[in-house]
Formats: sequence, structure tokens, C-alpha cells
Amino acid sequence: MNRLFYGDNLRIMERMPLASVDLIYLDPPFKSDQNYNLVYKTMTGKPVPEQAQAFCDTWEMDAEKEKLAMSMPVLMREKGVDDYYVEFWRLWVQALRHTQPHLMAYLIYMVQRLLYMKTILCKSGSIYLHCDPTASHYIKVMMDGIFGHKNFRNEIIWRRTNAHNKLTKQYGPIHDVILFYSASENFYFKPGATPYTKAYIEDRFKHTDGRGRYQTNYLTGPGERKGESGKEWRGFNPSNCGRHWAIPKSLRQFLPSEGKGLSPLDALETLYNQGLIVFPKKDGGQPMYKQYMGEGVLYQDIWAYQPNTKGVLVDENVCIDEDVKYLEDEEERLGYPTQKPVGLLKRIIRTSSEKGGVVFDPFCGCGTTVYAAHEMERSWVGCDIAILAIKLMREVLTEKYRLSEDKHFLVDGIPVSVEQAQELFKHDPFQFQHWAVERVGGFPTLKKTGDKGIDGRMYFETKDTMKSMVLSVKGGTLRPTDVRDLRGVLEREKEVELAGFISLNEPTKAMRQEAASAGVYEYAGHSYPRLQLLTVKEILEDKKDFASPTKMASKITTGQTPLPI
Repeated sequence: MNRLFYGDNLRIMERMPLASVDLIYLDPPFKSDQNYNLVYKTMTGKPVPEQAQAFCDTWEMDAEKEKLAMSMPVLMREKGVDDYYVEFWRLWVQALRHTQPHLMAYLIYMVQRLLYMKTILCKSGSIYLHCDPTASHYIKVMMDGIFGHKNFRNEIIWRRTNAHNKLTKQYGPIHDVILFYSASENFYFKPGATPYTKAYIEDRFKHTDGRGRYQTNYLTGPGERKGESGKEWRGFNPSNCGRHWAIPKSLRQFLPSEGKGLSPLDALETLYNQGLIVFPKKDGGQPMYKQYMGEGVLYQDIWAYQPNTKGVLVDENVCIDEDVKYLEDEEERLGYPTQKPVGLLKRIIRTSSEKGGVVFDPFCGCGTTVYAAHEMERSWVGCDIAILAIKLMREVLTEKYRLSEDKHFLVDGIPVSVEQAQELFKHDPFQFQHWAVERVGGFPTLKKTGDKGIDGRMYFETKDTMKSMVLSVKGGTLRPTDVRDLRGVLEREKEVELAGFISLNEPTKAMRQEAASAGVYEYAGHSYPRLQLLTVKEILEDKKDFASPTKMASKITTGQTPLPI
């Protein structure tokens, strides 16, 4: 069953079976504070200041990451990483922890997850990691250690935009890097082809026979051989010019059983009798084979859409690399700032997986990988830590693709009952906090260490400026000091006018009294409790919501009864 997981992909991968996926594509966040601000504002329609920080807290070198950095060598050895790269990691930690702490925090986050991706990838599988040039070289070194340097296949350059005016101190940055690794030497790989240009065909394929247009090409490769591939055939000895017979794959289709069991000289004789080998008219020339046009040029490692090239390709009325064109005003745009085109993922999926194979995206965002996998008849697993992303994918799958939840795919990890919320808190307290904040329409932070009791924020607009409501989430035993601490935040932060306290358990009488004593916030003729309490049960049963001017205005506009204080 296809699945959408809500939660930290690390926790999800720990539960996934070993060697259970055929292809992994990931487009992990880097400057996700900016990205998530845009996502939140676009998908909720709610205000959020540009300087607000959310996921950026992930890239702080706090005490937890310091501890993780020190313990990483143990995990690396458990996952089979060579001691050379383990020592390399130690040197990196010493070099970057103080000079580039944000980068070090990012590498800790990524390496930990890549180690688990290795365990769930099957031996014939591949992984494609999409990143920008600011960190791709660091990631590549660690992927060499995790997946093996010998399994590095390509650094693919993808053109992500038409032009960039950021030219004061650099050339226009218009490309992303996609690192391609296989899990082993025996991996699935069947790249497609891009059509030839008309000019190339007219310049190179100047001959024609009953099979079509062709050019002549060498039947030999560099270097001498002592076996049959180095022997004379029909008067030509390749060893005399330091070469050997090298029959190309394109001619195998013309041989019995694709040439299996045939000696090089027998294969040459068979091809000659079919009129596929041409002897030179001048003395000293080599015999050549007829290379027919075929479907085009197999995918290379630069994927760059070329605007205004329609009409230059053979038998195609499209631009060069139009199938991997960057997104501009296309209908598939969903407003997600880091959204990638479905065509890009289709090219990857078509090349590195078979129909029915399992495609996994641990950072699926708005779901491009999921949609491409569905269209390419692959099974898929996607996960994201943001409930907004899960909500968007669920809507697209049901409305655009007409898929039925529970019949065609499952959504896992989002509590729909108090019991499920309790289970989430038990297994992942941090994700429980994250879910509770997003469930009420809040803007979550990702810092796992203490942050003055703030787990998220909600923003609302007033006539003069933007104000905020801080949110605190508690899943365990409640104490009156929990509310008192939140009230302290409310009193300290000048831009904060309201505070919300979300709890899994019912607040005590003393907590309610403490909240009531915080007073009210007056705005535009309405009164709002400055400190509001809400339980998970009330959230799930839609019995209550936090009240703010923005919420009030929305309910009045839609004809709903405004929430009483």
C-alpha cells in the first residue's frame, strides 16, 4: 500500500524493513526557514513576518547536536562505513563546529539520515540526492563513505531557472546538483534518450540505405589485445595500429542471441554478411560499421532546458530538454517554494526503477515524487515533517488523481483520536508538540531543547502592526508552574499579546485560575483572554479554538459565530 507518513523521516526509516525500496530521491531542506515561511503563508493564508524563524532552528549547534556529533562514529561503523571516513568525520567536527556551526549542524542532520537510507535501499537500487552547490561537495564526501566511492555514478547538473540577477560578486547561480549513487555494482539503470538536433543529423548522418540514415563509426577500441579481439580479419589487423576489435552494443541486435557465444571474428563476419560493415576505399583505412540514427542521445549528466529552441529537434516540436524544464507558470505549480517539476522526477524514476518498484522520498514536500511515481506505475512511500505538506498531498491525490484514501494510499502518523495522540507523545514527544501546534494553525519551531516554553507561534494583524501569540505544548503531567512560565513569556516579550497552552491532559483548577489572572487583550471592540487553555480532546472534536483578531475576522467574514472569550 502506498503511504504518506507524517513525522521525522529518521523515526520512520527506523521502522521500515531493510532493503525495502528500489529508488530513493531526496530534496532535503537547507535554508528551510525562508521556505517554510512562504509555505505557511501561501497554504494557510495567515500572516507571518518574513523574519520569523521556524525550521532554521534545526541548524543550530546545540548541546544535543554536539553529543550526536561525538557519537556519530559508532553509528557509522554499525552501518559499515570505512574507518577512513569515520576519521574524516572526526576532523570535520573539529574544523567546522566553531567556524561553520550551521553547516556542521546540517551535516549531522543529513549524515544520520543517509546512514538509515543505506539500510532500506535494496542492492539493485539507487539514490539521488538533490542539493545546491553550497553544500554538495560536503555531502558527496559523506555519501562516498556511506554508499561507497565505487558506487558514485554521476553529479548531474540540473538547470533550475532561466536567469538570476545575483551578479554583483558571482556568476548567475542557475543550477542545482543531483548526486547519483547506486547501492551496488548490480543496479537497475536504463536511461532514456533525448532527440538529436536536425543540424547534428544533417552534419553527421549523411548516408542512407534501406534501414535509414547512418554515419560510419569505428569498430575498434584503443589498446592491443592478445585474444581473438586482436587478430586479423579480412586483411585488417587492429594490433598494427594499437587497437582491438570492439563491437558496439547497438550492433548486438543484429546478431543471433545478441552475440552470446560468438567469437569477435564470427560476429564481425555475421555483421559483414548483413551489410553492416563498410571497408574503406583508401589504403590503410579501418573497416567501419554503420551507426543508424536510433532514438537519440542517451541521457548525459547535464539536464538543461533551452528556451526558444522549439523546432531544432528531429521529429519533435519541443525545446531541448523540455521534459525537465524548470517551473515557471505551469499548471502543476502548487505554490510550494522548493517545488520541482514532475518531469524531472519522471526521468529519474524511468531510468532507475522498474514498473511496480518502490520509490521513497523522505522529504516529499508538496509531493512531486509521489505524483511522478503514481504516473509511472510505481509504488511509493513519502514522508514530511510538516502537516501542511501532508494535507496538500492528500488533496492533490484525491482531487487531481482521483485516488481513494485507505483504498489506494494510507496516511500514517496524524492522530485522529486522543488515544493516538497519547501514542504519538509516548514514542516521539517532539513530533507530538509539532503536530499540536500545526493542528491549531500555528507556526512550529524545531528546536528540541528548551526555548523559554515556546513551541510555536501564531501571528495576527492589527491596524498598526503584526502581533503574535506564543504557543506551549505539554503532553505529560501538568503543573501550575507550566502556565505560570508561559505567562512569564507573555509578560517579557513586547510583540506578544496572547499566549496559548495546549495539553494532552485536562488542566487543573489552579492552572485555569493562573490563566484567568493574566487578563484580557482589547482590540477593535473585542476582548480576548491573554492566556488561553486548550486540550487535545477539544482540538480533535473541534469544540474549541484559540481566539485572536485574525481568527475573529475570518469567522465574521464566513458568517460563523465568533468564539466567545
